[in-house]
Amino acid sequence: METIQSVFNMRQLRKKFEGDVGFVPTMGYLHEGHLELVRRSRKENDITVVSIFVNPTQFGPKEDFEKYPRDTVRDLSMLKELGVDYIFLPSVDEMYPPGFNTWIEVKQVTERLEGAARPGHFRGVATVVAKLFNIVQPDRAYFGQKDAQQCVVIKKMVADLNIPIEIIVIPTVREEDGLAMSSRNVYLTPEMRQQAPVLYQSLQLARKLWESGERDAGKIRSQMEALIRTKPLANIEYIDVADAITLEPQERIQPPALISLVVRFGTTRLLDNIILE
Repeated sequence: METIQSVFNMRQLRKKFEGDVGFVPTMGYLHEGHLELVRRSRKENDITVVSIFVNPTQFGPKEDFEKYPRDTVRDLSMLKELGVDYIFLPSVDEMYPPGFNTWIEVKQVTERLEGAARPGHFRGVATVVAKLFNIVQPDRAYFGQKDAQQCVVIKKMVADLNIPIEIIVIPTVREEDGLAMSSRNVYLTPEMRQQAPVLYQSLQLARKLWESGERDAGKIRSQMEALIRTKPLANIEYIDVADAITLEPQERIQPPALISLVVRFGTTRLLDNIILE
């Protein structure tokens, strides 16, 4: 496994690659969800590149960029064990040199949900992902379904800008009790962690209601909310039902429908979702 820290060296190395290249962009502090993306890439490609870069431009002024968990030594050990070929590990100055002032904005699909809750977030995501795609030039790139809106945004960007990369979305990897794996779970106190599986339980309730014939999105949201409120530490930020492709809100559910939610435990935002096909 080789670690590359400069854009120039990564691009020079890319010229020598033969065969299909898979790419897994991460912000580090890896968990089983990231590792599943890596395994899929290694299965489907001749070469796998993983990037580790905590991207400052997708964090708001009051968000946790400085506190975001980091453990590069641990990350590299985990990736080496999986047989990753190359790690791209750039600095902030390498990715955003002095005078940087070019941004990618994907309209419409970024205007609701996380886009409304975190202004500027998806501008930062789209810009850094486009830069990473240009640097690594993979054939396939792998993302997790947990960040459903991010997946929609990246697919839209790739389609609109004719970027020749196949975007592959992997199902959310969960703990045994259903909690979606996330680097931010480390922020939860033991009591918060005990209550956090209510997110997935509420999504399972939504699926059960859907399968029993319920199509009124308002009624499904109401029952999800009631279940979550049984947990005293859970503070609902939003529960949403939308078209899974356009992210337009739905009042009568038409598949494919994305049911997504964000719930705060203290200062920690946990998000999760399911798709009704």
